[in-house]
Amino acid sequence: MTVTDPGPTAEEAEHQRQSLSPAGARNLATTTKSTPQMQGISPRWLLRKLPWVQTQAGTYRVNRRLTYAVGDGRVTFISTGADIRVIPQELRELRALRDFPDDEVLTALAARFEQREYAPGDVVVEAGGRADEVFLIAHGKVNRIGEGEYGDQTVLDTLADGDHFGDEVLTGQESDWGFTAKAVTPVIALVLPWRSVQQLNGQADALRAHIEEVGRTQGKPQNKHGEAAIEIASGHDGEPDLPTTFVDYEIAPREYELSVAQTVLRVHSRVADLYNQPMNQTEQQLRLTIEALRERQEYEMINNREIGLLHNADLKQRIHTRSGPPTPDDLDDLLSRRRKTAFFLAHPKAIAAFGRETSKRGLYPGTVDVDGTHVTTWRGVPILPSNKIPITDQGTSSILAMRVGEQDSGVVGLHQTGIPDEFQPGLNVRFMGIDDKAIISYLVSAYYSVAVLVPDALGVLEHVEIGRY
Repeated sequence: MTVTDPGPTAEEAEHQRQSLSPAGARNLATTTKSTPQMQGISPRWLLRKLPWVQTQAGTYRVNRRLTYAVGDGRVTFISTGADIRVIPQELRELRALRDFPDDEVLTALAARFEQREYAPGDVVVEAGGRADEVFLIAHGKVNRIGEGEYGDQTVLDTLADGDHFGDEVLTGQESDWGFTAKAVTPVIALVLPWRSVQQLNGQADALRAHIEEVGRTQGKPQNKHGEAAIEIASGHDGEPDLPTTFVDYEIAPREYELSVAQTVLRVHSRVADLYNQPMNQTEQQLRLTIEALRERQEYEMINNREIGLLHNADLKQRIHTRSGPPTPDDLDDLLSRRRKTAFFLAHPKAIAAFGRETSKRGLYPGTVDVDGTHVTTWRGVPILPSNKIPITDQGTSSILAMRVGEQDSGVVGLHQTGIPDEFQPGLNVRFMGIDDKAIISYLVSAYYSVAVLVPDALGVLEHVEIGRY
């Protein structure tokens, strides 16, 4: 049996050392150190690429031409187990019921919706059939399919959760479906037959009067964007009477007030006085606090329900992916809805999903240098990453596309510079005093907002699946 010599112990080795150990040497040496690092710092492309507008009064008013916009929004539902019902007040999102005042009638209408389910590939309605039902899509995706110029079938639109069609049925005018609606995924729809509307008896009179009033509003001259028309004569000869006109404005334009993100930074005076070499402790604390504030600022500018871009995109500018993952066709659809798109903004996982789709097709998107960083492009438009865009529990996200700047009627950031104790544009650091425990306090505040000047400046591709391989 062979016995292995274990060698000297650590204590014996220390006694045998013939020179100073590194541990001992460090007691007399100055350690080379980094500044404090922070993992939560992201590129914050939105803050970097948005043009910022000085908002001297703290409020920014977006004046627009008068728009005859009637309800074309999305409907919200409630569910009890497998039973799904529409919230009565949400029926005002239907074009014909916009601003209808009687909640009792809306409740009666909501109770008459029938729940139907469709499997992928099922025909919901067929072109040429009688249009006598209102459809609300509670869950799933439906393609509106029409006939192209050369007789082939083409997808006109994709409808998803909260979308609807057929609300013109409420006017009582007989017509046929001009398209075929086909389920792409399992679909749950709430359906209101015209005969159920007729069963409202006396309540139908108020409803009918309201719908007629809505029809008169829609009959006013307007352009394809719903704006009040400007009468212009062209191509005429001789001396005809020229039309007179004026440009009408919205009576109550939207105003954006600057939001604020704040925190109180506390530093003990002993730390601030004694431990400032080789780095100033207060400066490092402040630097990391400001980084966290700017991260929160970008998050709010994307997700806040009042000012966030995801919640302020016009409903006509929200589209759905055709099959789930973000394909080149989906991004083309997003691009086609606006001029001069400056950039896309997407979660890094959504960008990776788009890369997989292009690879499947044998396509290789280009790249461009943006502020020293190589980023993917599509049709020459940079796709900038942002981890502030949320990913749902179902593994879906969104991709934003935007035109920017006041000159192009785009998306702009709002801030106010020149505020007291300003440390960065729109951000100040104010000394709050020293308490009886010798702790110094600083109030750090960032003021900001974001405005969409016209609806087509911002578009969103929704329900983007990021986990399909």
